[in-house]
Amino acid sequence: MNHTIPERKDTDPRFHWHIEDYFKTDADWEAAYVSLEESLPELTAFAGKLADSAEALLSCLKKNEALSLKLDHIYTYASMRMHEDSANAFYQGLASRAELLLIRYSAAVSFLTPEIIAIPEEKLTAFRAEKAADFAVYDHFFHTLLRQKAHTLSPAEEHLLARTAELGGAPQQIFTMLNDADITFPPIRTAVGEELELTKGRYVTFLESPDRSVREQAFKNLYSVYSAQKNTIAATYAASVKSDVFFAQARKYGSAMEMALSDDNIPLSVYDTLIETVNKSLPLLHRYVSLRKKELGVDELHMYDLYVPLVPDADVKIPYEQAKVTVKEALQVMGEEYCKALAHGMESGWIDVYENKGKRGGAYSWGSYGVHPFVLLNHNDTINSMFTLAHEMGHALHSFFTWKKQPYLYADHKIFVAEVASTCNEALLMEHLLKTTEDKTMRKYLINYFLEQFRGTLFRQTMFAEFEKITHAMAEKGEPLTWEGMNQIYRDLNIKYFGEDIVIDSEIDIEWARIPHFYNAFYVYQYATGYSAAIALSRKILNEGQPAVAAYLDFLSKGDSEYSIDLLKGAGVDMTTAVPIENAMQLFKELLDEFEAL
Repeated sequence: MNHTIPERKDTDPRFHWHIEDYFKTDADWEAAYVSLEESLPELTAFAGKLADSAEALLSCLKKNEALSLKLDHIYTYASMRMHEDSANAFYQGLASRAELLLIRYSAAVSFLTPEIIAIPEEKLTAFRAEKAADFAVYDHFFHTLLRQKAHTLSPAEEHLLARTAELGGAPQQIFTMLNDADITFPPIRTAVGEELELTKGRYVTFLESPDRSVREQAFKNLYSVYSAQKNTIAATYAASVKSDVFFAQARKYGSAMEMALSDDNIPLSVYDTLIETVNKSLPLLHRYVSLRKKELGVDELHMYDLYVPLVPDADVKIPYEQAKVTVKEALQVMGEEYCKALAHGMESGWIDVYENKGKRGGAYSWGSYGVHPFVLLNHNDTINSMFTLAHEMGHALHSFFTWKKQPYLYADHKIFVAEVASTCNEALLMEHLLKTTEDKTMRKYLINYFLEQFRGTLFRQTMFAEFEKITHAMAEKGEPLTWEGMNQIYRDLNIKYFGEDIVIDSEIDIEWARIPHFYNAFYVYQYATGYSAAIALSRKILNEGQPAVAAYLDFLSKGDSEYSIDLLKGAGVDMTTAVPIENAMQLFKELLDEFEAL
């Protein structure tokens, strides 16, 4: 590991993504921006006319799709350029302008949904019959729209809500700038006096260090900085929660959670069943924590001891090129079509590989219909980085197969299923590694890693989901969200989840303050449901072979053309029941049994 992070300009372009696949130059982006600005009146010209004729309705829908796709390209390019280096003032400016254009577009199109909903049902049916061939593709679109009828306001109110979107998004924007551009952390000093730079991207790597002093310093140094900003971040998060509650009440939903889940027609019971089922299985997590304490041979297990591998002797240094080869091998079970697309994506400038100063932390897959998916990594040659590559390429190929088969109308996919595609890849990678290693130490390492995936995804994300449920319920009852109150809620959850064999260090109380996903309300639970569904699907693929692969590829290619619950049922998993979560917990128990035996 280098001790300092390089500037973007000093990194190897071979490991940069090809953002110019959107716009060859910033001037081309500017021209597209101006062109879209000038085209917005073409969309607003349809306002008040959608009920006039089938032709008017159809023309408006097509115009909206064309402008929306153009906006996607503009917005994605500007955002991803900024993510290369958050401190780059020029791309900060482009991203801000793209955000403003998105808001202007949202305002321009705000008439669309209320006007369609206001068309009498018989008239809309007649329109759709008159141009049946043209309207056929819109069946699911209309079903989704009419389902939201009770939550759609008058055109004037919709226009006003669209204008408030910038205010609603402000807390997330403030947190992002604070978290990605402004915050820096004290360095770590090793036993030999070496100074190591601490960043968000390196934090987990330091927590995996066999040197307990490095782990403790990373933990304390990171949280000391968030703690110093506790009032600011608490006010920012509270504003975000209040914004969620405001929009839910404005749209006549029973709660912010109901609004968040209604977009994809997910029953509220799915969220509650996840929390209840995981809570019932917490004794398994307590057992794992006890085992960790025993394996590490410590008198006291601390929160900064949760990530260090329990098998430090395993050689798990995996350079990026080797990670690519292993991921390709692991996914051979997915068949030729999938593997060909995977190899193409890895070699065609989809991926931005290494960390540089100012680069957005973490990893994601993003992109726009009509180009190809992109993947942002902060690869650092660990086994975790290899799993991240498999995970993000799962997202990317989900987009790739959807864009190949679906019209732009259904080009997206809801997060509820998106995390299935990514996590299924991780599960297949793990099964491949367990199958191909005969070394007992390495096997023990991998089982420990698999157990850690369960802890980090199924247990941890459910704990996050429980935190969000509590904070939003408080705001809905008019109770204040202060840093003291949120620290206490978070502490109580850690005590419940991790049990009695670990010291719940006071620093962990402020962890809620560094989770960016909390600014996208009721998002994280889908990591846990997605993980459960992915475990089920990976097992089907390995046990049933080609028929399961065919059903899975069909699932990947359907995009947003059906509701997520139905898409998963089609692939063979029913998330309206507790069964997939219970089965995942059963696998966790089996892994725990084998680890203890080893």
